[in-house]
Amino acid sequence: MSGPRIAPGGRRDVGLATWLLSRAAGRVGGTRPPALFLVLGRHRRLFHGWLRFAGRLMPRGTLPRRETELVILRVAHLRGCAYEFEHHRRLGRRAGLTPADVARAEAGPDADGWTERERALLAAVDALHRDRDLDDARWRRLRTHLDEKAAIELLLLAGHYEMLATTITALRLEPDPPR
Repeated sequence: MSGPRIAPGGRRDVGLATWLLSRAAGRVGGTRPPALFLVLGRHRRLFHGWLRFAGRLMPRGTLPRRETELVILRVAHLRGCAYEFEHHRRLGRRAGLTPADVARAEAGPDADGWTERERALLAAVDALHRDRDLDDARWRRLRTHLDEKAAIELLLLAGHYEMLATTITALRLEPDPPR
């Protein structure tokens, strides 16, 4: 099957608010309106709840934006989710990530150049992806860098983007083309 399994909706399908939000998000991101918004927006009530939750993680989370984008890029790479990866490559650039940072995110936590905190975050993402858990040693290492609330946020951030990658992959969404 080629193309998305559910076509992006138009204004009538997603409602005026989601349609306008999608157009604005595309302008900000330098792409056409995000297909993800226009597909998920077909389920209006669920979309609005998801958007509120997702927005609390990114961009309104408490972790520094650079770290948030590194976590998301790592999840997207591990999941092979080109839509998520390309979207957050652009957002990461706006958050101060260099092309070398993005390449290191693909290489993983053992790549040269990470701070100890970044290495701990990315190692946690890898373990969560691989094992769906963190062993006690990795948890202790993570907690030397993150307080209780930040640790909870990291777990939800990584888990949310795993879920989103699953949804994007199952829907067969391709990266949004540039404007």
